[in-house]
Amino acid sequence: MSNDDDLEDLLDELDGQGDLETSQQQLRLRTESRRYDKPVTIVEGFDLSKSEIEDVASDLKSSLGTGGTVTEGHIELQGDHRDRVPDLLRERGFKVQE
Repeated sequence: MSNDDDLEDLLDELDGQGDLETSQQQLRLRTESRRYDKPVTIVEGFDLSKSEIEDVASDLKSSLGTGGTVTEGHIELQGDHRDRVPDLLRERGFKVQE
């Protein structure tokens, strides 16, 4: 086996891995006050495609009964949900830094 074959094998392996597994992602939670001092819970640190982040956001919004959006690779949820979001994300296999 030549070095070229080794390099090809390595590139194929790296290409096949794609995004990090959810269990390897370290997510961070924080809150911000927005207009009229309304709190917003922000979940960041995703290494997923936008559609996958939108799926997670949709699940969180349904579970919490709140509105929210996906912006620039992070999820913004209306309200202060720091008490419930970590458990919901852990149920989905993510690691959460509080």
